[in-house]
Amino acid sequence: MSYLVTIGLEVHCQVKANTKMFCACRTSFGDTANTNTCPVCLGLPGALPVLNREAIEKTLLTGLMLGCGSPEISKWDRKNYFYPDMPKNYQTTQMDLPLCIGGGVPLYDHCYPTDVRKNIVKPNKIVRLNRIHLEEDVAKSTHLGNSSLIDFNRAGTPLMEIVTEPDLESGEEAFAYVRSLQMILQQGGVSDADMEKGQLRCDVNISLRQKPDEPLGQKVELKNLNSISAIRRAIHFEIQRQSEELDRGIPQIQSTRRWDDDRGETQLMRTKEDAHDYRYFSCPDLLPIETAPLLEKVRPLVPELPHEISKRFERDLGVTSYDASVLSSDKHLAGYFEAVTDPAIPGKKVANFIINNLLGTLNERSLGIAECPVTPEKLRALLILVESGALAANQAKEVFAALFDSPENNPASIADSLGFKPAEAGELEGLVDQVIANHPTEVDAVKAGNEKLLNFLTGQVMKVATTKPNPKQVTEMLRARLL
Repeated sequence: MSYLVTIGLEVHCQVKANTKMFCACRTSFGDTANTNTCPVCLGLPGALPVLNREAIEKTLLTGLMLGCGSPEISKWDRKNYFYPDMPKNYQTTQMDLPLCIGGGVPLYDHCYPTDVRKNIVKPNKIVRLNRIHLEEDVAKSTHLGNSSLIDFNRAGTPLMEIVTEPDLESGEEAFAYVRSLQMILQQGGVSDADMEKGQLRCDVNISLRQKPDEPLGQKVELKNLNSISAIRRAIHFEIQRQSEELDRGIPQIQSTRRWDDDRGETQLMRTKEDAHDYRYFSCPDLLPIETAPLLEKVRPLVPELPHEISKRFERDLGVTSYDASVLSSDKHLAGYFEAVTDPAIPGKKVANFIINNLLGTLNERSLGIAECPVTPEKLRALLILVESGALAANQAKEVFAALFDSPENNPASIADSLGFKPAEAGELEGLVDQVIANHPTEVDAVKAGNEKLLNFLTGQVMKVATTKPNPKQVTEMLRARLL
């Protein structure tokens, strides 16, 4: 039997801030365990929290980027539960008056898994948000068979929880949602959103029903998924699991499950608590905040978002929709592309070289665009040589490869060292005439309409040339002589 799938996501994102949410301990990744701690983030008796203004402002900036509203007053609450990674036995969070309400996240087509991009069910979909609230992260637990280790360096790190409405319908949409959200968060500088470093984690709420007019099925929550591919695979498994049980007449119960990546299956952790089980109440140690002054401060910081950059690249620089989406997917890449562009070079040619050559080379070397040794100015100079006819496209690839390894050199000098020197017009004409005289059979065939043999004659000119002239220039000269 087929079922309608309803999915909501809760994305936990570490805010890019210098210090923790309620204390002055610095945020870090990879430091020696339990070195960035104090009485506040260790939950020692009598320690009082102090708000991190930077984290609040960046959360409000996130809300503006995603079209959220904000209440006039936002307040702090305690969520009470016992777990070893939260020594206070409560988490300071926000319940009924979060910093951001509503809004939405656009699903960018190029953020879907590669294998489904040509068959996107609902292109240009926007996933509605319910809320974004700010809280403190918990410590990191490492389980070792019969024992566990806890590192409190992460405890207290500012953490945004971005909660969707139940608008998603597949693992592929969830995949696209997380990638699209990542891009927006990185564009605004509010988070590096690196899942490998634990800066972005995701809980998935999923339920099945038979008909659209039926109430939503019982919600099953999948906890702490820490890679985009795991989110997709876990959803696929859970849809299959619930479908098979419903087909056998086994009703689903509200529960929490974990994803075992090695086994490729979800496993029951517990039946799910409701909000009242956490006994939320207002935090007595923190005053509510007025959002209006903070919103006015961060409003000018709202950046151009990836889809806005993409449209501008298409409109102003003449690149294709696909190229624009790739180039706008990373703020460093978008900035690099714009720095290379020049009135002397068509934007499409700049985009092609960056996507097909530069990104390919960076991939091979496991480097990001921010680590690229070739400056935009050097790449622009190389592409101008191509556009002026001094270099052929294939020659430019060789020059670029040498430039990547020796970025202190300039493209023109590298081209010279490789023998890519434009021949003098008189010298080139003489070589063309010589080849025409030496190959009468091929010349006659070209004159009879077999233009493919122009490539053969071009090759012959390149062989006898002392330098390596632009093959395109040679071909055009032959064409002018023979046709």
